[in-house]
Amino acid sequence: MHKCTEVFRSNIKKIRTGCAHPNLLDSISIEYYGSSTPLNQIASIIAEDSRTLAITVFDHSYSAAVEKAIIKSNLGLNPISAGKVIRIPLPPLTEERRKELIKLIRVEAEQSKVSVRNVRRDCNDKVKNLLKDKKINEDEEHKLQDEVQKMTNSMIKNIDNALSDKEKDLMKI
Repeated sequence: MHKCTEVFRSNIKKIRTGCAHPNLLDSISIEYYGSSTPLNQIASIIAEDSRTLAITVFDHSYSAAVEKAIIKSNLGLNPISAGKVIRIPLPPLTEERRKELIKLIRVEAEQSKVSVRNVRRDCNDKVKNLLKDKKINEDEEHKLQDEVQKMTNSMIKNIDNALSDKEKDLMKI
């Protein structure tokens, strides 16, 4: 269940809130010497200011490949090559785009909640099997199922809190 909430939090970090942050590019990989390598392992990524990311590729012969990967990433970013540095200006978010991003985040949150509920179902099945095999009694079964339900409620509340925080960040103008 913790893993489900961690995955949700890492996924919503990728959605930009109008501020430049190097984590925006975490999902980008480049074909580097025959293997797919994350961008942050072959380049230095910094936020120059609140609207601009700067990438310095360690092996400058891969600068064009980095630019192409950023364009293909569906993040809506347009890199600009300036010598050894690739700059990525972040356009300001429009109200329409903010609402689209909120819809995407809500879908992601619902998928995470479903994952947590699936873990709960699996745990409850294991508890029922323990009861069936007479390794625990009915009182212990109810106690374990209550604990699993409390954990489920806690994880879903964490997902909802992260969702509302991200919505507030996105709606800031």
